[in-house]
Amino acid sequence: MAHAIAQPASRSESTTSTSVVVIAWLVTAVFYFYQYSLRSAPGVMMPQLSEAFGISAVGVASIVGVFYYGYSPFSLVAGAAMDRVGPKRLLPFAAAAVGIGALMFATGNPGIATAGRFLQGAGGVFALVGAIYIATQNFPASRAATLIGATQMFGMGGGSAGQFAVGPMIARGLGWRNFWLGMGIIGIVIGVLLIFLLPRERRAADSNNKSVSVVHAFSVVFRNPQSILCGLISGLLFIPTTIFDMIWGVRFLQEAHGLDYGTAVMRSAAVPFGWIIGCPLLGFISDRLGRRKPVIIGAAVVLLACMAWILYGPANVFPPFTLALLTGVLSGAAMLPYTVIKEANPPQLGGTATGVVNFLNFTFSALLAPVFGRLLQRAAGGAATMEIQHYQAAFWPLLFGVGIAVLLCLFLKETGPASRQASEQVSP
Repeated sequence: MAHAIAQPASRSESTTSTSVVVIAWLVTAVFYFYQYSLRSAPGVMMPQLSEAFGISAVGVASIVGVFYYGYSPFSLVAGAAMDRVGPKRLLPFAAAAVGIGALMFATGNPGIATAGRFLQGAGGVFALVGAIYIATQNFPASRAATLIGATQMFGMGGGSAGQFAVGPMIARGLGWRNFWLGMGIIGIVIGVLLIFLLPRERRAADSNNKSVSVVHAFSVVFRNPQSILCGLISGLLFIPTTIFDMIWGVRFLQEAHGLDYGTAVMRSAAVPFGWIIGCPLLGFISDRLGRRKPVIIGAAVVLLACMAWILYGPANVFPPFTLALLTGVLSGAAMLPYTVIKEANPPQLGGTATGVVNFLNFTFSALLAPVFGRLLQRAAGGAATMEIQHYQAAFWPLLFGVGIAVLLCLFLKETGPASRQASEQVSP
């Protein structure tokens, strides 16, 4: 009798637990959407920022790129901290930090804006690491690539909104400062909501020295060659989005192809919109195949062709938005190494592994964003307006980088479910 009564309660508790986890993941994904919109928004207001800060567009691009100087190193902090204390104690403060960083950016002072941009990156990385941590720790491993792709879908939805939505608002007269003030307030509100909506985690007491445990976790992940390969491949596939499109995409379309501002914004925003499709789609395909490498390699090869056409091919051959959208869909393959690194390392180090691949990935963007700005300035010879040959001279290394990513994939071990099943069948 007692057993019969307890059984439904157990099912109810399980359902409630699942619902809580789904809500936690969704709220964290919304935080990721928010921080990604801040990451991409400067690309549609470069002239306004240049005038407000009193510096050149290249100087503004350098300030904007400071985001990755915070995002990259704090990936390691976020990953290790997520394994140690969990999302509940971290994500509210991270969201508030992003909001404060947006308020600092709104001051119009280059020094304060630079510090604010750093803070946006340092806090924003907790959104991605936290969402992936929640998803992969609470759902079946057979859906890992799909869930990680869905997480990135939210981020690129924010990246797309930062261009699709913000561009027209700026064109209609919204002041850049008002935008950043409003977004700063939204970030603080998200932080407060996260306090109440994220569930507490039950963690077993750890008698080991925490600093030693963290060092050991980093040692395990960094000493695994597969981890380094994952970071390099992801970074090389991601740069065309983070640097070329999100910083220079609108100006490239205006100056190299003579498009008006509104059209340029819409076409540039089609790249992150393609990520909304590509990240979950490629993750789903990878999970259905049970393999990671063929999907990464296939997408990277076609991405290389798309980027080559964008830089060197004749305009107006393909329908509007086609190349940009396809580029975004294909570059979604940059998220599959996030699945591979978790499968190639011990499961209890999931947060650390995510932090490491994110660190390696965005170190490329942090280091190379100002480099590409200088290359473009040098190619233009100091001219105020760039021409298509200037962009070609500055950004052709992107093609080389995607090609290297394809070659590195050849050394990547297959970690998908199909390969694991094959190994188990072969083993005695």
